[in-house]
Amino acid sequence: MVAGTTRKIRRRKIKPMAALNVKPLGDRVLVHPIEEQEVKKGGIIIPDTAKEKPQEGKVVALGTGKIDDNGKKVDFTVKKGDKVLISKYGGTEIKIDNESYLIMREDDILGIIG
Repeated sequence: MVAGTTRKIRRRKIKPMAALNVKPLGDRVLVHPIEEQEVKKGGIIIPDTAKEKPQEGKVVALGTGKIDDNGKKVDFTVKKGDKVLISKYGGTEIKIDNESYLIMREDDILGIIG
């Protein structure tokens, strides 16, 4: 750079998550899958069709809750904003505003990360 000149740094704007109008029912949970970073080894690019499904996600919304055999409401183990480990083929994939989400039962969540 030449002395006395300034360089503009262009910052990428992060899109806020759109307000979702989806409310899961029962013991279902709405999860936003977290895609793994694409790693290129030796210049080989893996096509999207060959990539594995993400197994991590972020809880976006909770349903109304599960009701046990005695009619009592069972509280959720996860809460909104939790980063979770999800079953590989669990849940139903839906698209909202060109974003993929999964609606799944709380039983399909394997654990809470961190």
